[in-house]
Amino acid sequence: MTRVAAIDCGTNSIRLLVADADPSTGELVELDRRMEIVRLGQDVDRTGRLAPEALERTFAACRRYAAVIEEHGAGKPRFVATSASRDAENRDDFVRGVVDILGVEPEVISGDQEAEFSFTGATRELAGQEHLPTPYLVVDIGGGSTEFVVGDDRVRAARSVDIGCVRMTERHLVRDGVLTDPPAPDQVEAVRSDIGAALDLAAQSVPLTGAATLVGLAGTVTTVAAVALGLEEYDSSAIHHSRISVDQVEEITARLLGSTHAERAALGAMHPGRADVIVSGALILLAVMRRTGAREVVVSEHDILDGIAWSIA
Repeated sequence: MTRVAAIDCGTNSIRLLVADADPSTGELVELDRRMEIVRLGQDVDRTGRLAPEALERTFAACRRYAAVIEEHGAGKPRFVATSASRDAENRDDFVRGVVDILGVEPEVISGDQEAEFSFTGATRELAGQEHLPTPYLVVDIGGGSTEFVVGDDRVRAARSVDIGCVRMTERHLVRDGVLTDPPAPDQVEAVRSDIGAALDLAAQSVPLTGAATLVGLAGTVTTVAAVALGLEEYDSSAIHHSRISVDQVEEITARLLGSTHAERAALGAMHPGRADVIVSGALILLAVMRRTGAREVVVSEHDILDGIAWSIA
C-alpha cells in the first residue's frame, strides 16, 4: 500500500482525499475525504481574474487540509487545479499561495487531462460488472466546465467544454448582481442555448449516443441523486452507484426551476453552497441525458479526486 494525498481544486469546491492505494489489486482504502465550497471561480467568467476574497477562502481551506495531511503522515499532496484557474489572468497569485501553504505547486491541468482523471476515478472499480456494460460515457459536471469521456478499459475519446453550474449561473441567472429567484423563462432559455451549443461542440470529438452506460460525476449529479432518493441528509453510501432515471431528473429539474433559493436550501441533502447553482447544474444533466438518449445515469461518488490518487500510486 502507498499512502497518498490528492487535492482537486475546481471552480466551486476544493476537495481532499487521503488514501492507501495498492495498484496491484486496484484497492483504494479511503482514510479521509472532505469537501469545502470556496467558489474560487467567483466572477472569473466576467472579469477573467480570481477575486481576492475567493483566493482567501481557498487558502483557508488549504491550511485546514495541510493539517489533515500531516495528521495522516501522507507527505506532500498532488494538487490539481481545473477550470477557474485555467481561465484566470492572475493565476500566479493562486500558485504562490498554494506553494506557501502546502509546499507543492498546483498543476493547472488541461481539460483533456481532467477528463482522463475523471474517467479513471469513476470507472476503475466498475471493470467486470456485467450489469454495467461498456463502453462508458463519463460526464463530470463541474463549476466552470463539463468533461465528456468515452471509454472501456481506457479512454477512447474526451472533450472538455465551458459549461458548468457556476459559469452558467453567473452568466445567465444573475441580474444586477442578484440571483433571480426563481429564474425567469428567458434566463432559463439562455442557459439551455449555451448548453446545446456546448453539446454540439463535445459531439465533434466524443460520440455522445453510442455508450452503453452513462456515468455521472460531481456535486450536481450527486445532489440531484440525493433529492431523487428522498434523502433527509446527504449519504454518500446511498448515492454511490445509485441509478437515477431521466424521468426523475426531468421532475427534479422542473421542481428546482420553480423554487426559490430558500426552498432549495431547505432540501435536507442540499449543501448550503450549492443552492444557488444547482438549477444550472440540473439543466446541464437533463440536457446531457436527452442528447445521449440515456434512460438512466449511474451516479458515482468516485471521480477526478480518485483519479488523481491513482496517478500518484
